Amino acid sequence: MPIVTLTSDIGVQDFMSGAIKGQLLQQNQTFNIVDITHSVAPFNYPQAAYICRNAIRNFPKGSFHLVLLNLFDDRSNHLLMIEHDGYFIGCADNGLITMILEETPQKMVALEMEKSSPKNTLSCIRVFAKAIDEIASGKKIEDVGDNSVSIKVKNPLRPRLGDNWIEGQIIFVDNFENVVVNIHKDEFEEQRKGRKFSIVFKRGEVIDKVSENYADVNEGEKLAHFNSAGYLEISLNKGNAAGLLGLQGYAENQLQNQLQSQLAASLNNSLFYQIVKVFFE
Repeated sequence: MPIVTLTSDIGVQDFMSGAIKGQLLQQNQTFNIVDITHSVAPFNYPQAAYICRNAIRNFPKGSFHLVLLNLFDDRSNHLLMIEHDGYFIGCADNGLITMILEETPQKMVALEMEKSSPKNTLSCIRVFAKAIDEIASGKKIEDVGDNSVSIKVKNPLRPRLGDNWIEGQIIFVDNFENVVVNIHKDEFEEQRKGRKFSIVFKRGEVIDKVSENYADVNEGEKLAHFNSAGYLEISLNKGNAAGLLGLQGYAENQLQNQLQSQLAASLNNSLFYQIVKVFFE
């Protein structure tokens, strides 16, 4: 029973998430389908990359992961199937894969879409489903598509580094309104070099220590800690950090007023993010 996960920005208000599963099961009723989320903010590549990168690594090797975000970035007549570190990832050729992996895929093929088929989400799923079924049945990835494909590349959103500081951007606000910053613990410690530090963010708020968990501070107090994915997280013990501290991530309302072609060029523009800066002394 091949594991097939779904990550998308389509929401769960209509039939589409169910129809996607139905199309996969039409191809192979033994597919073990797992929802990661259907609530990625539209066009929010850094958020999608953060979610996918840290969810996929928790699944067994050999599992398949469909990332259904901005499938129709352009008029491309193909989709991508990636094999990397033992996982298979299906997505559009829109640059997202290099943001998820933070490197070039080890193996990749183009999956051709039938010219006579309508270019919609369900027709994409049928292409992915066939490729997944063939690979799960023993075919090599090179046998299910064109491995001479040259893919689009987008750089992952990285923190900025200085001798005595590191500057990150808010990339995700979770269901409890904890705020995730794109500073990984490894980067933090490498830059820190054992020094004291101050984490500074909106309204002059400062945190000068990293906590292990919420119990390290009193109820209602702010804290910084590294979450289960290893990223810096700003929280309030039994409170909503995003709302009460005035923090937000990707400005979806700004994106809705732009053309899709402009979005791609703006993904690494820090104006869309709030900055969190760490000073070392």
